Amino acid sequence: MSDNKATLCWLGQMGLLVKTDTTAICIDYFASPMEGRLKQPPIPAEDLKGIDAFLGTHDHVDHIDHGAWKIWAKTNPDARFIFPAKHMDKILSDGIDKTNAIGLNEGGTYEIGDITVHAIAASHEFLDRGDDGLYPYLQYIIEANGIRIHHAGDTVRYEGMLSKIKSFGNIDVQLLPINGRDAVRYRNNWIGNMTYQEAADLAGDVMPSMVIPGHWDMFELNGEDPGKFADYIDAKYGKKIECRIPKIMEEITFEKRNGNG
Repeated sequence: MSDNKATLCWLGQMGLLVKTDTTAICIDYFASPMEGRLKQPPIPAEDLKGIDAFLGTHDHVDHIDHGAWKIWAKTNPDARFIFPAKHMDKILSDGIDKTNAIGLNEGGTYEIGDITVHAIAASHEFLDRGDDGLYPYLQYIIEANGIRIHHAGDTVRYEGMLSKIKSFGNIDVQLLPINGRDAVRYRNNWIGNMTYQEAADLAGDVMPSMVIPGHWDMFELNGEDPGKFADYIDAKYGKKIECRIPKIMEEITFEKRNGNG
C-alpha cells in the first residue's frame, strides 16, 4: 500500500477497522452476541487476530465490549488497548497487561506503527468530566499513513469541538453518529448523540472528503435512517462531500491524489 492510502472496513454501529501496510487497528467493535441487537458480529471475537491496537471511545458495551476485550487480551497478546483513562481499573480487570493498557484523556496521543491516535473529549449528550479532570467519553483523530480520520465515538456537538477537530488540519474521512436523542431514550437511560441533521452540519463545517454515518443499524429503538443523512448532505453540500453509506465488512480504500482525497 502506497503512502497517503488506508483501508477502512465498517463493522456495524461505530465499529471500524483501519489498515495500512504495516498496522491494523480496531475501533469500537461490538463483537459479542447479545439479545436485542439487529445485526450479529461479522467477525467472531475469537477469530479477530493480527490487530495492533483495539480502541474504545467509552465504556458502553457497543463501544468497549468487555467480553471481547477479555478474549483479545489472550488472542492478541501484543496488542495495545486504547481507551479513556477514566476506565483504567475496569480495563485491567479484563486481564489486559498493564503495559498494553493505554489510557488517554483529551489532548493525549499514542503512536503505534504508522498510525497515530489523538484524543478529543466527547459529549455523549453531556460533556462529563470528573473531579480528577478525566473525560469518560472520547473521540479520536487517527492519522494513518497520511490519511486523517475523525472517529467521533458517541457525541453531540459542543462549544469548542469544531476548533479542536480543525486544529489537526484537513480531515479526509469522518465517521459520525446520527441516531439522535429524545425523551423516550433518555427515560430509558439511553443517552444520545447528534441528530442526522446536526451530524451533517458538522461535516459541512469540517468538510472532509468523505463522511460515513454510524450508530444507526444496531438497536431497533436507537437508530436512524442513513438515507436521510445522505439526502441532507446532498441537499446542503452536494458534491463537496462524498457521503458513503457503508455495508458491513465492505472495504473502503481511501487514497489522496495530488493532496486531495
